[in-house]
Amino acid sequence: MRAIYKREVFSYFVTPIGYIYIGIFLALGSLIFGLSNLSGLSSDMSDFFSMMSYVWMLLTPVLVMRLIAGERKNLTDQLLMTAPVRAGDIVIGKYLAACTVLLISVALSTLYPLLIALQGKIYPLELLTLYAGFILQGCAFIAFDLMLSCFSRNPVTAAMTAFGANLFLWLVTIATSASSSSIVSRLNGFFNLYDRFSPFLLGQLSVANIFFFLVFIALCLFVATQILLSRRWAE
Repeated sequence: MRAIYKREVFSYFVTPIGYIYIGIFLALGSLIFGLSNLSGLSSDMSDFFSMMSYVWMLLTPVLVMRLIAGERKNLTDQLLMTAPVRAGDIVIGKYLAACTVLLISVALSTLYPLLIALQGKIYPLELLTLYAGFILQGCAFIAFDLMLSCFSRNPVTAAMTAFGANLFLWLVTIATSASSSSIVSRLNGFFNLYDRFSPFLLGQLSVANIFFFLVFIALCLFVATQILLSRRWAE
């Protein structure tokens, strides 16, 4: 797993993908920070993170598009399938590599609260809660999109499939918020990755939602592993 992790992290930065992801993340973050905080001279970053949570919908497909589908396109998946390494180690190694790039981009975004701290007041515990929920949500989207990418044979299809699924989750959130059915709303609130971030925006370190994100990530990685295993035995 360690070798796969190092290989994938290295590949992010010998190709433009890692730089494109971080560059777009910071560009969108700077725009949102300017609109939500600088323009109104506000030190409250909950609006910033609320809008940034939708950035995962756009960017996590970029991180996962080549992890599995790229191997299939280049026919290097045959090497992985026949290598003396467990399918679970392959999935986890690739997943952790994508999460590393995500964490680098989030670490660079700490420049925004530092700018606020120069002229205003920052509440560290509230900020840590926001970042904790933000990171968990991003890692959950990576796991979800990685699972979906296992069904694709090329990176472009994997990115389009992942983006379509992320967009569908967002549209479901909008549709159920206008729904008069309490059962539908509750089901969506339980499974939806966007709604699960809401308590963190209020400064609540929700143990239930942390547990949900971790279980969701584990389940997605488990399904991705089973897909690879079925492909290994089939081939």
